[in-house]
Amino acid sequence: MRLSKKAEYALRALIHLGIATELGRPSVGGAELADANRLPLKYVERILQELRTAGIVETRRGKLGGYSLAVPAASLRIGDLVRLVDGRLAPIGCASESAYQRCTCPDEAHCGLRMLMIDVRNSVARILDRYNLAQVVEVTLSKMRRDGVSPPFAAGAAKEKSDVVHHNASAADGFLAGLSGMVEAFFPEI
Repeated sequence: MRLSKKAEYALRALIHLGIATELGRPSVGGAELADANRLPLKYVERILQELRTAGIVETRRGKLGGYSLAVPAASLRIGDLVRLVDGRLAPIGCASESAYQRCTCPDEAHCGLRMLMIDVRNSVARILDRYNLAQVVEVTLSKMRRDGVSPPFAAGAAKEKSDVVHHNASAADGFLAGLSGMVEAFFPEI
């Protein structure tokens, strides 16, 4: 499975909106979201409009206007968000549950490639459907705090872009490593 750029940008924007919510910020401007993610503004605005149409984000006008989550982050499963933007999770059309497409294989029922890709689809779906946006936001903020990095949109956060990229062991931590770090922090006896 390969996440499209559109889905990647949508998830990054939603994670940042979730961070803003956690930090008590009612909304974030499109330009600020694009800048924080180093993404093209026009593309981010198009994606946010689609998310607005889907009822996931809302807009506010005025001096403190911008975008915010329209629903609680805990109700947004990552798998559902990927499906919304990209459609299917399956690497090939004949392995998809939601966007099935007949392939050219003469015996689909006994096709080893299809069976393997169904397992890939199921594994990816299990992981993406297991977590919601609130969990991703919490792991992100937890890792930022651990590493001494100011979250975007935090009061007093630096406005300039940092050209420093942290290449250390913690930069390679995956999401599950972030979850285990949270478990250790909250339940040291485990």
